[in-house]
Amino acid sequence: MQYEQRMYARLKFLELMAELNETSFETFFHDLMCARYPEFLDVRTHGRLGDQGSDGLMLHERKLYACYAPQTVNATEIKKKINSDIAKALTKRRGQFDTFVFVHNDRRGMHPEIATVLSEAERVHRPLRFQQMGTRRLWHECLQLELALAEDVLRCQIPIQPVVHGIGREDLAPLLKHLREQRKAADPLMPLPEVDPGKLDFNRVQGEAREDLLRGMRHSHLVDEFYAGTIRAVEHDEVAQGFRLYYEQVRREWPDPEDVLWQLEMYVLGNGSVPPRMQRAAWVILAHFFERCDVFEAPPADWTPSGLGMLA
Repeated sequence: MQYEQRMYARLKFLELMAELNETSFETFFHDLMCARYPEFLDVRTHGRLGDQGSDGLMLHERKLYACYAPQTVNATEIKKKINSDIAKALTKRRGQFDTFVFVHNDRRGMHPEIATVLSEAERVHRPLRFQQMGTRRLWHECLQLELALAEDVLRCQIPIQPVVHGIGREDLAPLLKHLREQRKAADPLMPLPEVDPGKLDFNRVQGEAREDLLRGMRHSHLVDEFYAGTIRAVEHDEVAQGFRLYYEQVRREWPDPEDVLWQLEMYVLGNGSVPPRMQRAAWVILAHFFERCDVFEAPPADWTPSGLGMLA
């Protein structure tokens, strides 16, 4: 899909997430996972057998999925549901899975009490692993679909013509706000870290794009500060995964590193015009994930600069 198509699909995905709950959410989940993975088994309820503790099984990766998508979020009820699903899966499906995945429709992210329940379950039931799959990860799966399958899963036609959107990424909006405020309030005389240009040279990032990334790198520690903490760390990993998936897509279409960075900038901001302060914040985010190697490639250990970066 082209960038504009992805943005349109994103809006339709968010509309679906606002509407789907209970059985309709489970149906969407089955449609999505069957479109993505041939080995996914969309387990349905059958008479007295029920679903035997599973809403889906991934054969090769040995994952068991349990869906819970109530109309309103109640942490106490969700904790009961998780514990009930775990107990049922261990009784009915023991030996069939190594990872238990809790799939939910909470667009705000994982409730702290739910994160605690999953963490405790992993401690108690070792070596069984526990994961969660919320709207960010569901969207990441949608991103991997071919256009026809995406239209089927999202239940809409995705237009071929360019669609203009001036909105930024919903899951990055709080981070953008944080960076705008922190960069504005920062002490202009504070020492800023020097930046190693090696990865820039290796990926042939030159000219203005190189300068923008270098400026962003000098403030990228603010992103680490934003994501500090156990719950935030989960969100950090999910956002990083989204960047990586999107980067792998656009680099196949855009061989020039400057074009790839342009596409990634639109991933953060949308394709409408934005104030300069927000654009600078976006480049801090790009620099952060560049440094983490979620986007672009790390040079091999034995690689030495060719002098290319000195010419930029």
